[in-house]
Amino acid sequence: QVQLVESGGGLVQPGGSLRLSCAASGFAFEDYAIGWVRQAPGKEREGIGCVSSGDGDTYIRDSVKGRFTIFRDKRKNTVYLQMTNVEIEDSAVYYCGADFVLGGGCYELGFGHWGQGAQVTVSS
Repeated sequence: QVQLVESGGGLVQPGGSLRLSCAASGFAFEDYAIGWVRQAPGKEREGIGCVSSGDGDTYIRDSVKGRFTIFRDKRKNTVYLQMTNVEIEDSAVYYCGADFVLGGGCYELGFGHWGQGAQVTVSS
């Protein structure tokens, strides 16, 4: 059974940093693309980044490139979203998503499995 557990959310000041973790279990970690999607109140879901299956290539949304980094730790079956220089507009619930992808690749939003979400609030 695929299970994704997010952690690391919370309150952070503008310009601060935060690291979100997505601990994965119940599937072959390297066979799945795993990514982060966020949704702020009243806004559409937004794909933030993804680590591909296989080689673990990473993709980050242009609007957060240079501030956010996504990476995985295969020993811990965990994918991280490192957020730096956060802005008030980064406030949202951040969801970890995963899905099987043969031969590498990623999704922006279309993951089949989801975690419960982690609230990130950027406020002074």
